[in-house]
Amino acid sequence: MEEIAKTAVVKEFKLNDADTGSADVQVALLTHRINELSVHLQSFKKDHHSRRGLLRMVNRRRKLLDYLSRTANDRYKNIIAKLNLRK
Repeated sequence: MEEIAKTAVVKEFKLNDADTGSADVQVALLTHRINELSVHLQSFKKDHHSRRGLLRMVNRRRKLLDYLSRTANDRYKNIIAKLNLRK
């Protein structure tokens, strides 16, 4: 992920000025990386190592979203809406 794209994602989802690692930011960064890797895997269907990495990222994002839903349900609903994770 390019540094410019990463800083834009962090800037959009941060909770305060010093925030770089909250669950909201981590979910947004993982979603961005998951979307990029999904495009890559559509072209390279036999890239099983990257597919395994994609599954790990999806699982990590799921765990962070579960944590957010337990602790801060309003932030959870907000990030789900911003990232269009549910249909």
